[in-house]
Amino acid sequence: MVISDATGETAERMVRAAILQFSDTPVNVRVYSRVRLESEVEAIIERAAEIHALLVFTVVNQEERQLIMRLVERHNVEWVDLIGALIGKLEYFLSSESVGVPGLLHVIGEDYFRRIEAVEFAVKNDDGAEPRNLPKADLVLVGISRTSKTPLSTYLAQKGLKVANVPLVLGVDPPEELNKVDPRKVYGLIIRPDALVRIRQARLTHLGMPQDTSYGTRNHIEEEIGFARDIFRKHPNWPVIDVTNKAVEETASDILRMYKERHSSEAP
Repeated sequence: MVISDATGETAERMVRAAILQFSDTPVNVRVYSRVRLESEVEAIIERAAEIHALLVFTVVNQEERQLIMRLVERHNVEWVDLIGALIGKLEYFLSSESVGVPGLLHVIGEDYFRRIEAVEFAVKNDDGAEPRNLPKADLVLVGISRTSKTPLSTYLAQKGLKVANVPLVLGVDPPEELNKVDPRKVYGLIIRPDALVRIRQARLTHLGMPQDTSYGTRNHIEEEIGFARDIFRKHPNWPVIDVTNKAVEETASDILRMYKERHSSEAP
């Protein structure tokens, strides 16, 4: 029998892993998860005494562990404390007390998988690849080419946010799906012409393309920036962030600050 004050998954896996070493002996494993009440603990231990079961427990709260220890002694139940001894040794080694909060490993796991899901979302919805997914995004970045949309999307996804980005192409209307997105989720990206000329000229050199390609000429770039500003003016609720000479981390910090401010203002 397994008692846990959280999901019980850790204890069950450890017990089943150990049982594999005794393949000739049938063993039944019963897991009692999220056990917090004294009455629940006592009822489980009384049952363990009746059927002569081995009690295995992972309980991080010290008072609850002490309660279990008193009860197993009273009912003469064989027991194994999977986590108590380790916590005690860590407290001594680290000269610090444990917080005693159940389920922290599960919380960390949820955060990890949320970030993985967010990164996958950013990859699938990069550069306007899936306009139909725009309403599902936590954030949507909008800007002309080379305004750091992709690296920003990836960086913000590492924070657990589902980010999509939409390229603005001169003379082409943005996808209709963008109008279905809550404007508080959309952020415009802008850059000064001289900085963008340098970036695009370097890009053309890297690709082995002529420097006079319209993509890298100042006149064409100024037209693109003007086109983007026209679109941003039509959407006054979109914050517009100047990414000129800014590191991705700096721009992301500005976006996260605004995102948190907007999110907190929505709370009741």
